[in-house]
Amino acid sequence: MHTQNQIKRSLAQPTSVEYVQGLLESNEILHRNELAKIICEQFGFHDARGHAQRGGCVKALRELEAAGHFVLPSACARTGSNTPRRLPDAVPAARNVPTQACDVWGLHLMVVRSEEHMRIWNELMIREHPQGAGPLVGRQLRYLIGSEHGWLGGLGFAAAARRLADRDQWIGWDEEQRRGYLDRIVALNRFLIRPDVQCRNLGSKVLGMSMAVMPEDFQRAYNYRPWLAESFVDISHFSGACFRAANWIGVGQTKGRGRQDRFRTSTLRPKAIYVYPIEKDFRKRMGLRSGAGAGALSSTDGLEAEQWAQNEFGGAPLGDVRLSRRLVQVAAEKADVPDRAYSGVAKGDWPRVKAYYRMIDQPDESAVRMCNILKPHRERTIRRMQGQKTVLCVQDGSDLNYSNLDQCEGLGPIGKNQTGAESRGLHLHSTLTVAPNGLPLGVLCADCEAPKSKSPEEDRAAFEIPIEEKKTFVWIEHYRERVKISTQMPHTRLISVCDREADFFEMFDEQRTSPRAELLIRAQHNRTITQEPFKLFAAVRESEVQSRVRVHIPRQSARPKKSKQKARPKRPGRMANMAVRYKRVQLRPAHYHVDKEPIDIWVIHALEENPPPKAKAVEWFLLTTMAMGSAADAEQCLRWYCLRWRIEDWHRVLKTGCRIEKLAHDTAERLCRAIAINLVIAWRIMLMTLLGRETPELPAEVLFSDIELRTLRAYSKKNGLKVPSMLGDAVRLVAKIGGYLGRNNDPPPGHQLLWHGYREFQFMCMGFALLEEK
Repeated sequence: MHTQNQIKRSLAQPTSVEYVQGLLESNEILHRNELAKIICEQFGFHDARGHAQRGGCVKALRELEAAGHFVLPSACARTGSNTPRRLPDAVPAARNVPTQACDVWGLHLMVVRSEEHMRIWNELMIREHPQGAGPLVGRQLRYLIGSEHGWLGGLGFAAAARRLADRDQWIGWDEEQRRGYLDRIVALNRFLIRPDVQCRNLGSKVLGMSMAVMPEDFQRAYNYRPWLAESFVDISHFSGACFRAANWIGVGQTKGRGRQDRFRTSTLRPKAIYVYPIEKDFRKRMGLRSGAGAGALSSTDGLEAEQWAQNEFGGAPLGDVRLSRRLVQVAAEKADVPDRAYSGVAKGDWPRVKAYYRMIDQPDESAVRMCNILKPHRERTIRRMQGQKTVLCVQDGSDLNYSNLDQCEGLGPIGKNQTGAESRGLHLHSTLTVAPNGLPLGVLCADCEAPKSKSPEEDRAAFEIPIEEKKTFVWIEHYRERVKISTQMPHTRLISVCDREADFFEMFDEQRTSPRAELLIRAQHNRTITQEPFKLFAAVRESEVQSRVRVHIPRQSARPKKSKQKARPKRPGRMANMAVRYKRVQLRPAHYHVDKEPIDIWVIHALEENPPPKAKAVEWFLLTTMAMGSAADAEQCLRWYCLRWRIEDWHRVLKTGCRIEKLAHDTAERLCRAIAINLVIAWRIMLMTLLGRETPELPAEVLFSDIELRTLRAYSKKNGLKVPSMLGDAVRLVAKIGGYLGRNNDPPPGHQLLWHGYREFQFMCMGFALLEEK
């Protein structure tokens, strides 16, 4: 396999320097190029085509001379002009270019080989590209964008940037690997669609065409194939939309330094970095370890009991590496017994308890914040999302009651009970990402704040208050986070799934402005629409039934009446036969949005037919920005909406399994830090349960450590049970330890039985490990 020669590194070795000094002292070499030719033959400095790398050798020799290793012959004076070859006049403007790329006649890319085409390319770039024609460095390929309408622009590929912190972190290579494989990256350094060409989607179409032909053309020219392409977008002038549309991945920003910025002055504007994997397994080809960099992960990667805490919390930016290490240890220990306070987890180990409180009790202005604690998990969540074609971003909120903490500072009112007494606590608003098969991928966003009471001086009507000042603005903020990360996963479709609280006009208007994620929201309001009968619910109810589908309605626990919340009766889970209708409508803006246009949207209506006796028929109105081309699309949306209950299950694990409402700290900020740790622990508990159901055929090693597997085998043999080898069997056995009966008609074990079983199971593992040490 071709790897890049390390010319300077090889020549800097003492024996190499001595060899070059001997050649120079012989006085037989009069020119630097002659010296470079001899050295290339001696050291085997040849490119993939077998050509001597004299240019790179001369450059390395100059740098070694500057370091004082030897003195080279004087450089020969260059003759000729460095001025690019140009046309006598400007390139003629393209004629009659259509407004859509699909209508352009004869669109093609032409490799620049002849002098005539080189002059055309140079003229286009010098006159019409902000950075001119170059010079480009390293191995180069140039293309002209041709059509029957005339020349539409051009592209220029050259050597990749030597170092880019965000790109290198995304790839995950070390310094040695970077040196060896940097030439497998090709940089798109010039991309021009002529300013007078106004053709929609032309940029993304040309980028797609270039990635289809460039690797083969590069291999023909240089005898090896690139694995990755990179490019840069000046975000002060361009949005990068065409790169995202062509499935390029945004990985960060430059530091504002150019190739010649030797003194780190950073005088250039930072640019967005985009990459395009030509070979999907480029990391494997580079010899990188599994999971290196910021590439896609499967939903089960890195969940092993011995590694998961390091993967999900390791490297958290808490301002002190010792605090980051402590966070990993606390999370790993707390996950074993999630329903206990840390003093119980530490089993009377006072130094460990003190270390925990030193971390949690850091000053409020310190870096130990919820967002920083969750940052490594968020990054892993994004990578798991990248491995999916579709991701459901389920958003919801939940109140956390801390009324028992009378001395806790920073709490806010979360409601009143039936007696009128005010409850104090925090409001948790989260986005839990879920794969279409129902497996939770992780917590993408989480905000935990103390609600504020309405000021008695506030006399504005609700519609007069800017959306940024309303508590519902958090829904828009989380949507913007999804838009922000969408550049990192151009192959993934993001769908925001929300309950009725997200049914407000500004939410749909936000999606219209930034349509990089879809919306699927349960309607709360019978809105006015632009067509008869002018009401949303009536319009879809009057339409024809398009299909019928069976949907699982999850159980619903009873809820007592609160000050502004109706009581809710208990409802067992059941399968419901739903009649499905759907219709495209236009939502009319309210009178206080006179400057807004109506919003085109689809409404899906699902009504339960023949509900059980004394049970109220389930009826849903779902609003979505996804086009409904058929009844199958509407049914798919219903199935996706049913997965919204994953976040309800997660909240139940948090409150009942991890018992986050039993936490006791002096300030709201400290509570938020402890809550952040439990958010990830609850996600893992939930994932363990669902993996046992959805992917029972996986090996048990995916979730269980060696000592855990040995304990399960010993427990199975002692109790005459089947020794588990698959994940599903191992999860069921842990649930049985927690009280699961596993009878023929019993449903799969739930989260509560699993965390009870896992807690008891950890005690068994500790005893088994002590026994093995004897």
